[in-house]
Order: sequence, then structure tokens, then C-alpha cells
Amino acid sequence: MTEHTPPGRPDTAPHAAVAVAAVTYDRHEELAQLLRSLAAQTAPIRTVALVDSGTRPATDVVDAATAAGGTIHYLRSEANLGGAGGFAFAILAAVASGAEWIWLMDDDGHPEDGRCLAELLKAAHEHELDIVSPLVAATSDPSRLSFNFRINGLLTNDRATLEARGYLPDMVHFFNGALIRAEVFSTIGLPDMKFFIRGDEVDFLARVRKAGLKYGTLATVAVRHPATWSEMKPIFGGFITPVIPDGDFKRFSYFRNRAYLARKHRNLRWFGADVVGFPYYFITQRDLKGLRAWFAAYSAGLRGTGFGPPPSS
Repeated sequence: MTEHTPPGRPDTAPHAAVAVAAVTYDRHEELAQLLRSLAAQTAPIRTVALVDSGTRPATDVVDAATAAGGTIHYLRSEANLGGAGGFAFAILAAVASGAEWIWLMDDDGHPEDGRCLAELLKAAHEHELDIVSPLVAATSDPSRLSFNFRINGLLTNDRATLEARGYLPDMVHFFNGALIRAEVFSTIGLPDMKFFIRGDEVDFLARVRKAGLKYGTLATVAVRHPATWSEMKPIFGGFITPVIPDGDFKRFSYFRNRAYLARKHRNLRWFGADVVGFPYYFITQRDLKGLRAWFAAYSAGLRGTGFGPPPSS
């Protein structure tokens, strides 16, 4: 029986053209590890579109990787574009290379082994996916995941629990290691640089769902990425898990973006969890300053205000 690629969907066999869209900001050692891990992939990578918004250009790291045989399109930005803007820039460059698939990578993560890309391509072919992600394993403890999954109503970051399932339909974490068909960006657009930091991945997933695209997670491969467990504050037995980032700017951005997204996507579940979870957390911690800061940021997000670049240092 002869297999045919579905109309409008390019071949997803391991020889499909893949470009990496990566962002970096002053993490030179981590970037070097990422570029080494990409070079070790058994499936070929056409090019790495790397956007560098850092204060110290990573030219030495890029030159070393290029000398070792890598093909890198280095895109220096003198403006700090944030994660969302950096990914938008990198994705455009990756799509412009003519690649059929775009593999998204942050500079503080890297594929765990050389088979990661090949296995993702194979899963995309088998399940006819528009988007497929690996697991995101914690750098400090790869037996645990950097981001929780909700399985049968319960949160877990136990890697073995997910691995046993093999493939997880309708589950994905952006943007670390997500492999996306190039035409997806023509369909739903690029990450929204308005978010700058935090929330761009939530908005992107909401647009993916609205467009009816097919996605999933392949639990037998992984990228490594630092965990943010300290930010997660489970309450009510883990039924709600407020995230409290470190640093005033990250907190403001996260709270503002949460509110804006709840309004934009008319998601009452998100809104209900936020207006219960965050006040409960701050009140039980007797952190009235934190509660006031959350309210100011969240109300700004509901009004669609407060966006812009970070304050000058």
C-alpha cells in the first residue's frame, strides 16, 4: 500500500527540511551547549536562525559552532525584543529559509540526545500532526519535568508517568523544543511581542486550538530546561496553582498578561482561577504588598494597558 502525504501537508519523514528558530540573551555557556546538541542530531537541520538580543553579543560562541560545521544565521538585535519578539524574528528567518518545519529552542534548553528531532518528525508523520513537542525535563533532575501536566485531573511532573504513555494527544508546552509546520505561522500568526516575557506561549496555544490544528507531545524524547518549581504555589490540594515569578518586572508582566489573555480569549475558567487563587495566596502569606501589586497589574491587563518594554536599568 502506497502512503501519500495529506493535501497541504509536506512530507514529515526524517529527511524533511527543518530549520531551528532560537533566541538567546547573555547565556553564552548554555547557548554553546544548545548548538552542540543541535549539531549532534541524526536528522539534518537546514539552518539555525539565532536571534541575539543580549548585552554581550554571542559572536564567539556562534563562530566556534560554525567552525565545527554548523550552519547558523546569526541575527543580532540591538533592542531587547524579549522572548516573544525574539521568537517572532527567529521564526520569520527560519520560515524564509524554505524549511517545512520550524524547531523552536530557547538558549537555556537543549535536546537531550541526538535522536530527538528524528523521533519528533516520525511522530508528526504517524499522527499527522501540525505541532509536536518533546517532554521538557528539568536540567537539575531529569526524572522530573520542568512543567506540569494534568493527567486525569491531577498535576504531575513525574517523567516516568508520562513516558509510559508514549504519545500524549492534545497536550503541548511551548516553546521549548516544539516542532511546528511552517504553514502554521501563516495560519495563526507569530508569537505576539506585546507580551515580551511570559504569556506568549499561552496565547499561541489558544490560537492553535481555535484554528483546529492537531498537536501532541511525544513522551519518549526530551529537551532539558531549567525548572521553575519554586514559582509554583499549589493551593486547595493542587486544584489551583498560582505562579509567583521572582522579580518585580516578571511579576507585573505575568499578572498583566494573565488578565489580558483571560479577556482576549474570553476564558472564564482562567479568570475564575486567577481572581480566587492569587488573592488567596497573598492573603494567606500575609503579603498585602504583593496583593496590591497583583491587583494593579491584573487590572491593567483587563483594561489592555501597561504594555511596553522593560524599564531601563
